Amino acid sequence: MLYHLFKYLDKEFNIPGARLFSYISFRAGATAVLSLFIVIFFGKYIIKKLSYLKIKNDVRFDTINQNKDRKRNTPTMGGIIIIAATLIPVLLFASLTNIYIILLITTTLIMGTIGLIDDYIKVFKKNREGIAVKFKIIGQCCLGVIVGSTLYFHKDVVIRKFKDNNFSISELKEENPQNKISFEDIKSTKTNVPFFKNNELDYSKIIKFFIPFFNVKYTWIFYILLIICVIIGSTNGANFTDGLDGLAAGTSATIGLTLAILAYLSGNIVFSKYLNILYIPGSAELTVFCTAFVGACIGFLWFNAYPSSIFMGDTGSLTIGGIIAVIAISIRKELLIPLLCGIYFIEVLSVILQVYYFKFTKRKYGEGKRIFKMAPLHHHFQQQGIHEAKIVVRFLIIGILLAILTLVTLKIR
Repeated sequence: MLYHLFKYLDKEFNIPGARLFSYISFRAGATAVLSLFIVIFFGKYIIKKLSYLKIKNDVRFDTINQNKDRKRNTPTMGGIIIIAATLIPVLLFASLTNIYIILLITTTLIMGTIGLIDDYIKVFKKNREGIAVKFKIIGQCCLGVIVGSTLYFHKDVVIRKFKDNNFSISELKEENPQNKISFEDIKSTKTNVPFFKNNELDYSKIIKFFIPFFNVKYTWIFYILLIICVIIGSTNGANFTDGLDGLAAGTSATIGLTLAILAYLSGNIVFSKYLNILYIPGSAELTVFCTAFVGACIGFLWFNAYPSSIFMGDTGSLTIGGIIAVIAISIRKELLIPLLCGIYFIEVLSVILQVYYFKFTKRKYGEGKRIFKMAPLHHHFQQQGIHEAKIVVRFLIIGILLAILTLVTLKIR
């Protein structure tokens, strides 16, 4: 709202300082600070309110916790703090006409609602399972259809392709370089991935390679299915990761900061040319959303670090996973999610391996066996007697290393 207000004031009245709001760097910094302030300032009041309403956490009885009683009485549904601290700065400082921002706001509201209902059933209906898994999947699929359809069909979602690449970086730095350099905006299912020619992979060509008789006009079906898979994987990854104090919030902050960098580079004509990645007009605006998200996660970590005063619940974890997935998809970096979100990936993988190995051994030997002492993976280390604070710090270090490796892929040819 402030962005549009000051844009109008600068255009109509040329008010000094109004142009400052046109710079993404300024607005990104402002959203980070504001979101952090919102969580730190209002967080303690929300925690007291949740405690008063007896919205408490339900700890699994088969989980080893050094402070199980404390955890059982810790308020949950703290994800509403992350949602509010993300959306308020975005509504103030982001361009609300930008299709990517609209998609992220929609994602936050949809996943936040699903998570809130899930937590409500767990807390007030005393049903530890919450929403049935099939209904969660249906909700995630609906979001995938909305996101996939928008990114495939919306006129503002394009890749800018330059007709002549024989121009220098210095020419791009000139004011309004588009007036001097010939380009065209195209609809494409291309994505960035290292080790391929020009760091690009076109889904339509891949499908055509494996299914020669495939009509490319139906690529949107496969594209939407891919988006659904990415969203389901990311949301459940974040959900499984949220098991120790500060683990999900800290890991997500690192991922969000990396996505902010990638979004800025993808939406900048100079850096995208230099790094040989897809230039996506309008995607730089996602930087503003990413920094608000990072500020909210770091602020939440203030209260969620060991010993935690509040848990985010599914309200937070499902929302976080959905946001990360949609940002990565929007900037055509979804194939880097297994690397960037490596912590999410190994947490989900540990659960899948545990479940299927148990079923396999039970069917074959009559008695189920386990690979890990307990899944997700962080509980395996907890069962070994390692303090959860140490587990979280070590996971965060690994998450930072994975984020650095993700950024390194930008220069891999």
